[in-house]
Formats: sequence, structure tokens, C-alpha cells
Amino acid sequence: MQNSKQNFLSTFVSNLIRKKNPDEFLEQSAKGGLKKTLGAFDLIILGISAIIGAGIFVMIGSAVIGTTERVGAGPGLVISIALVTIACIFPALCYTEFASMIPVSGSAYIYTFATMGELPAWMMGWVLMLEYAIGTIAVASSWTGYLIKLFQGFPFLPEWLRYPPEWLINDYQSVVDAGGTVPHILGIPICINLPAMAIITIIALILIKGIQESANFARIMVFVKVTVIAIFILVGAFYVRPENWTPFAPFGIKGILMGAFAIFYAYIGFDAISTAAEETKDPQKNLPIGLIGSLVICSIIYALVTIVLTGMMPMGSIDLKAPIAHAMSFVGQDWFAGAISIGALAGLTSVLLVLQYGTTRILFAMARDGFLPSIMKKVHPKFNTPWVITVLSTILILLGSLFINMQVAAELAIFGTFTSFVIVCTGILILRKTEPDRPRPFKVPCCPWFPIIGIIFCSGLMFVALREVKTSAMLFPLWIVIGLVIYFLYGYQSNRRLLALKMQKLEETEPVKENV
Repeated sequence: MQNSKQNFLSTFVSNLIRKKNPDEFLEQSAKGGLKKTLGAFDLIILGISAIIGAGIFVMIGSAVIGTTERVGAGPGLVISIALVTIACIFPALCYTEFASMIPVSGSAYIYTFATMGELPAWMMGWVLMLEYAIGTIAVASSWTGYLIKLFQGFPFLPEWLRYPPEWLINDYQSVVDAGGTVPHILGIPICINLPAMAIITIIALILIKGIQESANFARIMVFVKVTVIAIFILVGAFYVRPENWTPFAPFGIKGILMGAFAIFYAYIGFDAISTAAEETKDPQKNLPIGLIGSLVICSIIYALVTIVLTGMMPMGSIDLKAPIAHAMSFVGQDWFAGAISIGALAGLTSVLLVLQYGTTRILFAMARDGFLPSIMKKVHPKFNTPWVITVLSTILILLGSLFINMQVAAELAIFGTFTSFVIVCTGILILRKTEPDRPRPFKVPCCPWFPIIGIIFCSGLMFVALREVKTSAMLFPLWIVIGLVIYFLYGYQSNRRLLALKMQKLEETEPVKENV
């Protein structure tokens, strides 16, 4: 009896840390893979789509002046951006090494499965869900805000469209916090962010149509928002007053670190480039260009916008909701406010595209490994895209948008990103030890030091933030616990059934091979 218990426990633990060889992922991808259509330029566009969005049009304001829960960086945000770039460069190099070795859908989930085992991989996938799906809700809320600002710039539009009821354009908590009223039906509050739900649904339909169509759509959005940002930098530079940069860091090093935490929201989703590995032509060459190229380009753009924005007006005059548009109005350039809203909508739309894309590809990879119902791994017969998982994940995101506050959603997504970066850097160190001879088309330079620096930077920023943002600091561990419960109640047994089915098929084919 004692031996049977020990055997059961030993088998159970070995299953939890069971690793999957990278070759298995490649073989699995070859059998039921996705269409390869993306080049290096497409990946850079995908990266810019993810990075240039809510961060630059919304979060940059709170990063400069702070919120009720955290202080801001002031003009010193430019140092915060440098810190974030450093914090991202090292994980980006690690993502690149992994993606060049294992060019399949799944991103950090796949890399964790190959280095740490089954349970860590499940939890990594669960955390990535937090990063992408919850991040989608936060960005969609910002999208609604800019859409209404655009409508308000056209006086000929009807009043109900320019100033709709708050309960039709916000989540419940935001309306209550602002002192608004919410209608009730049978005692149930009715609060629907209708524009956000509409744009999420439209993007889901684009993703079902195909990744190349999505990339073409992203190109248009990137062109619009980069053009608007370039005009802001060029025009705004003439209104910069150096005295506005004083004090440079009003809240000291703490403000700069919290500014880095806030602006990190802008970089959520750039790792989604690695989820496109399975749909990339020549991934060993194009993925490094896409990841590093988009990161460097966007960091330069963010630094220039920060310098101009904080130089145009005193820190206390910066608007939290629409900082760039307000800055142009502050210097008397009201004509540009409408253009800013258009650029913001384009930027936020492209971010939504990348975040929803990342959500579907990660869930698709988890479904192929048996952690989710098999119906979720179905590929559309015509468009060759994972349409079932796209529909189901969109429904879940729409439901979440009814309840989750934008600020909390943004902070939760940041914690998810930090966690995934730390795990990927750790995975590189493990795989270098366990499989030193595996071919690596791209290798992280100065290993192990670069991955270690990435771990230190990301962990440090995360722990500093955990002490400041109380609500999301409590909800993040709760999300982890929920993930563990789902794994042990469903994922573990589901994966065992898939493995048993594979073994059965293998045994059935063996006699045939022997007879031949």
C-alpha cells in the first residue's frame, strides 16, 4: 500500500515537471501548422503596432504626473523609458533565441514547456492570457475615450453621439468612481462599453480572415499613427520651453521607477512577434530583425514624444486622459486635436489587433497540447486560421470588458508581462545547460550575463510596483491561484488523455511497420 502511494506521488510529480522536446513542437507544427506569409518588414510593423498605442496616447500622462496610487516621473520619464528599453532588450534577445530555435505558435508558453516542464508551462500560458486578454480590455477602454473625443470635435453630429450616457461607454466601476448613475434591471446594474465591444468584435473577424489581411490592416494603422506622432514632434518642438523641464525628477528615483512601471504598459505585446513564428517565412533570419528592430524604433519615438510633451507645458497642466491632444490645445494649436484623436484611434486599433492575435495563438498552442478542449485547435478550412479559439476568446474578452476597470486591467497586464520576461530569460539559462549542442540560428550574446540582467531589471521593477499599486497587487496572486485550480481540475487530466491517445496510436502502427 505504501509503495503504491509512493509510486502514485512519484508519477504525479514527474508529470508536473515533464518537459516537451523542442523537436516535438516542430513536428506538431509541421503536421497541423499555420500558413507562412510574414516577412521581416511585417514583423516590424507588428511590433510597432503593439508598442505605439495606448502608452503614448494615454499612459504617458499618468507616467509623468502619477495617479492616486503612485507618483510620476516628471520630465525624468525619459530616463524611465531608457530603463524600460534596457529591461526589454535582454528579454527580447532571449525571445529571439527561442523563436529562432522553435518557430511555432505559443511564445513563452512553448519555451517554458521545453525548459521547465508541464505545470510551469501551463502557468506561463495562464499569465500570458492575463497579459494579452486583460490588456485588450484596457486598450479597448482607451479606444472608446478617443472615439468620443473625435465625435465631440464635430458639432454637426447629434448630441447623443457626442455625449452618450456614461453607462454606454464605460465599465461599471469607472462610472461609480466618477459619481455617475447606472440603470438597473431587476436589481442588476446595466453598464456596457459599447464602442469597445464593437471594435473587439471587428478585429476578431479580421483575424479569422487571415494573418496577411491582418498585417495589411496593421500597415495602414501604423502609417496613420506614426504620421500623427511625427507631426506632433515637429510642431511641438517649436513650443518647447526648457524651464518646463524643472524640476527634472520631482519625486526622485522612486518617481522614475514608478514612471518606468507605468510606461512599461506601452511595451505589452511586443513579444507577440514571437507568437507569429509559425507564420513567418525564414523565421531564423526575420524574427531577430522584427523583435529588436521594432523595440529600438519605438523607444526612440517614445523618448522624443516625452521630451517634447514635458517641454511644451508645466507638469501640472498635463492631461491624464489625452495628454498629446491637450498639449496641442495648450499652445493654441486646436486644429491638431482632431488629427491626434484619429492617430490615437489608429494606434489603439493596431494594438488591439496584436493583443487579440497573441491571445488566440497562445490558446491555440495550449489546445494542441491537450490542456484545453480539442475543439479549440480547429483551423478554418478556407482561411487556415484558428477560428474557434478566436471566437471563444473574443466572447470571454467581451464579458471581461463589462466588469474590469481600465487602470486595474492595465496594471495586471504589466505584471503578466514582467513575469513572462523573467521566465523566458530563465528558460534560456536552463536550455543552454540542458541542450548546449542544439543548433541556435540566433544566440543571446554574453550569456549568461544578459539573461541574468534581464531577470534582475524586470524582477526589480515588478517588486517596486507591488508595494505601490494595492488593488492589482492583490488580484495578480489571485489570478495565479485560479490558474492552478483550473490546471488540477481539468488541464492535468486532459493532457494525460491526449498522451494516452498518442501512445495508443503509436502502438497500433508498430505492428504494421514490423509486417512491412
